[in-house]
Amino acid sequence: MPSAVDPPRPTPPQDRHLLPRQAPPDALLLRRDADAPRCPGQGVQRVGMIQPWLDAFPRTVAPIIDEIDYTLNFSLSRLISDGPNATLTATENAQPAIMATSVLILRVLEAEFGFQPQHRVDFTLGHSLGEFAALVAGGYLSFTDALRMVRRRAEVMARCSKEASAAIGGGEVGMVAIVCENEERMRALTDMVYDFLGMGSDGSKTDSARDVPAVDKVLIANINSKNQIVLSGSIERITTLLTHLRQFGGHDPRAVRLKADSPFHSPLMKPAEDEMKRILTGPSKTAVDQDIVAWPGLMPCISNVTARPFKSRAELKDLLARQCVETVDWWGSVRYLDKEEKVRRWLGVGPGKVGRNLVGKGIDAPRGLSPGTVKGGGVWGIDDPRHVEEIMKALDETELAYED
Repeated sequence: MPSAVDPPRPTPPQDRHLLPRQAPPDALLLRRDADAPRCPGQGVQRVGMIQPWLDAFPRTVAPIIDEIDYTLNFSLSRLISDGPNATLTATENAQPAIMATSVLILRVLEAEFGFQPQHRVDFTLGHSLGEFAALVAGGYLSFTDALRMVRRRAEVMARCSKEASAAIGGGEVGMVAIVCENEERMRALTDMVYDFLGMGSDGSKTDSARDVPAVDKVLIANINSKNQIVLSGSIERITTLLTHLRQFGGHDPRAVRLKADSPFHSPLMKPAEDEMKRILTGPSKTAVDQDIVAWPGLMPCISNVTARPFKSRAELKDLLARQCVETVDWWGSVRYLDKEEKVRRWLGVGPGKVGRNLVGKGIDAPRGLSPGTVKGGGVWGIDDPRHVEEIMKALDETELAYED
C-alpha cells in the first residue's frame, strides 16, 4: 500500500515467527478464574508508542516489526516511531498502527513472560477496531490477515469521510460523546435520541428512518457505559439533535467532540461494510487453502453488535462487516460478561487507557496497577513495559486467591 511517508519497500523478515491462529489483539481477553486482556479502538495512537517495547525486548520486538512492515508492504513501524503525528492520526494509518502495537505487546507477554491466552483466558472482547485483535487473540483470524483487513477497512473509511463531507458542502462529520449524570437519565435520553432519529427503543429503524439519506443520518455509534454514548454523523445534524434534547426533552447532557474526523459506525460507512463482506468471503492469505475465518476459535469472542459470543463462522463474518455501520454495544458486552459469565479478571493489552477506564466504571472488580491483595479479581492495563512484571505478578496472585 502507498504511504504518506513513502519509505522503501520492506524486505522479508528473517526467521519471522508467524502465529497464524494464535493470540495477538487490540482487544479485551477475559477470564473468570484466570486472565483477561483487552485492547483499544482508534484514538489512542501516539508517535513513539512502540519504542519502549523495542528498547526493553529487542530480540522479541524487532522480528514483529519486520513482520508488520512486510505484511503491509510499507514501513508502518517508521511512521509509528517517527511520525509526523498528523500522518499517524489519519484513519488509514492509525487503525493498523493501534492493532499492530497491541499485537506486539501481547507477543511480548507470550515470548518473555510465558503468558498464553489459550490457557489463561475464557473470553476475548475488543472495542470497535479492537474487535479484530480480539478475533486474532481468540484464534479466529490470523494476525497478518487481520492486519491487511484493518488497513483496507481504514482506507475505505477515510474515503467515506471525505465523500460525506463533500456531500454536505464541506461540512464537518465526526463523533460526539454524550455524558449523563446517571444510568436512569441516560436511559431516558437514549430513548429520546432514538425517537428523534426515527428508531424504535431497541435501535431498530422505522420506515421513516430508512427513507433518510445516509448523509443526513445520525447514529448512536457506541454505548460505552451506563452513562455515556457516542453519536456519529454530520456535526451539524448532531448539534441539532442536542438542541432538540435540551429544548424539548429536559436533558442537558455534557457533550464532548471526539478527535476522530470520521463518522464511524454510521450509515456513511456502508462502503466499508461492503468491502469487509467482500474480503470475508475470500480465503486466508496466511493459511493455504483455508477460509479466512477459522471456526471454532480457541475461546468465545464477544460481538460488538450483539454483545454476545459469535455463534458460527457465518454469523461472525456478517456481524464483523456490519460493525462498520452499527452500534458498538460495549456496555452490553461488559454487563453480559460481568453479570452472566461472572468474569472477574480483566486485562487490557494495547496503547492508551480508555478501554480500562470504560471497563472499570462498569464492573465490580477493583481497578489498579497491582491489586494483588484483592481476592480473585481486578482490572489491569498493559501499555508500558516498565509495569509488565508487576502486573503479571498481580495476575498470578489473584489467580491463586480465586482458587483458595
